[in-house]
Amino acid sequence: MPTHYSFSKTSNPHMVLMMMKDGKEKKMKLPEPIMKPKKMLSKRQKDLMKTHKQHHSEEHLKLMSDLMKRGFCFEQAHEIAQKSVGK
Repeated sequence: MPTHYSFSKTSNPHMVLMMMKDGKEKKMKLPEPIMKPKKMLSKRQKDLMKTHKQHHSEEHLKLMSDLMKRGFCFEQAHEIAQKSVGK
């Protein structure tokens, strides 16, 4: 198969995060997710998010939830959310 038919990793929506920081749109390249994408968070992830919400904003929590549904683990999602949204 010719190389122009293959998809690059940057065209994968799971690999790029669009964010607005200081009024400017930025793209952040994401690492490879550890788990498979899923529709809902596990009970353990929900419990972790309940304790985590005391220290972080709603925007941070929403992004983390979205990333965990894409297949990222809790620590990966937290690190990405810290870089893009902040606390």
